[in-house]
Amino acid sequence: MGRSDPQYICTNCGYEGNPVSYTPGSFWLELALWIFFILPGLIYSIWRLSARKKVCPKCKSPNMILIDSPIGKKLHKEHVSGLLEEWHKEHPDN
Repeated sequence: MGRSDPQYICTNCGYEGNPVSYTPGSFWLELALWIFFILPGLIYSIWRLSARKKVCPKCKSPNMILIDSPIGKKLHKEHVSGLLEEWHKEHPDN
């Protein structure tokens, strides 16, 4: 059995899963700068690539931590208990 990817939790919204790569700026602006102005296009491309980061796919926050860390475990526990409370409010018969 292979090793699974580490799981993360967002400290901002509680999303659990893997972060996604986010590149700031605009592809279309980058393309236009390359077509019309080579040096600004190069500078803009370097900036976009150097500013790339992993973010939460739900809220786009860069604050995702490993779920196995002490803070991650605490957030997971709080998030799960909050979901259970919501579920019991919506389903009072159960």
